[in-house]
Amino acid sequence: MSKKPEPNPGVLKIIAYVPGKSAAPDGIKLAKLSSNESPLGPSQNAVNSLGQVIQNLHEYPDPTARQLREAIAETHGLNPDNIVCGAGSDELLSLIANAYLSKGDEAVYSQHGFLMYPIIISATGAKAVVAREIDCVANVDAILSCIGERTKIVFLANPNNPTGTYLPIEEVRRLHAALPSNVVLVIDAAYAEYVQRNDYESGIELVSGNDNVIMTRTFSKIYGLAALRIGWAYASAGIIDVLNRIRGPFNVNSSAIIAGAAAMRDSFHVQSAIAHNNKWLPWVSNELTKIGLKVTPSVGNFILIHFPDNKRSAEAADIALTKQGYILRAVTGYGFPNALRMTIGNEEENIAVVKILTGFMKGELA
Repeated sequence: MSKKPEPNPGVLKIIAYVPGKSAAPDGIKLAKLSSNESPLGPSQNAVNSLGQVIQNLHEYPDPTARQLREAIAETHGLNPDNIVCGAGSDELLSLIANAYLSKGDEAVYSQHGFLMYPIIISATGAKAVVAREIDCVANVDAILSCIGERTKIVFLANPNNPTGTYLPIEEVRRLHAALPSNVVLVIDAAYAEYVQRNDYESGIELVSGNDNVIMTRTFSKIYGLAALRIGWAYASAGIIDVLNRIRGPFNVNSSAIIAGAAAMRDSFHVQSAIAHNNKWLPWVSNELTKIGLKVTPSVGNFILIHFPDNKRSAEAADIALTKQGYILRAVTGYGFPNALRMTIGNEEENIAVVKILTGFMKGELA
């Protein structure tokens, strides 16, 4: 009897990542507020830079992404040799898991952490261990209680998606100080640019002084380059060497390298995105709170909206919003069956969502 190919242990137990909706009903204008994309779009400098690529599409990209790494290093005051770039931070997180996890190992992540963590952990044959959160915030003591002899990685999204909550840097340092030196702390700082808190740090300083810390970042959020799939990681020379050994030789395409470098250097565009978020994040949060909805305090460019009961449920609100072309993110897979995540959009979108949800809460919409 012939046998069929069998995947590695754990692969068939993975619950596949389900992205948010991205389509509105026929004839309805789409307002996609489900993926935390930038309402300002990309830097015009990044768009203009793409013209350099058109005439050279027959050439492979620079395998070291040197131009991009140098732009990142220049902006953040880092050594470019301690930076590796990838096709989004998702690829880098997968590379980290593949480099440091194998069957029988364990990796820890927080209760409402990014859904890709258990996927990439399980794909290696390792066990994903979940640490409970308190009030939607990662808890250092809970994470440490999950550390055992088989633990090889701790994934910490800071700020976290979909809650928008964060750990102050002193708590992150406390976590790191208590970890065995052979355990890698991965700080996923995809939303770092949006955070306006004095007690927050993205992880750069922690990486600089230690051999077992990796910080990952993305160009998909504040830089508005999600379509190009660009991410970067900052780590010790030893870790960067490991990741460079296993990544694809041309894992970042030429458009991504050139546009990413231009976007990184466009500080005006970044500051404009921060200013927009600083204005509308509190406004939307406050307006939704006024109509009886609970909003988890967020430091990102999105909010987690909790609905009160079965009569006024997240599912019913999602239907009402979708009918008018406003797509939010259902987050049942993250452990929030009665909540929706909303990206902070442009002025028109933010006002419209508040208006629709106001009518919904009054029972005027269904």
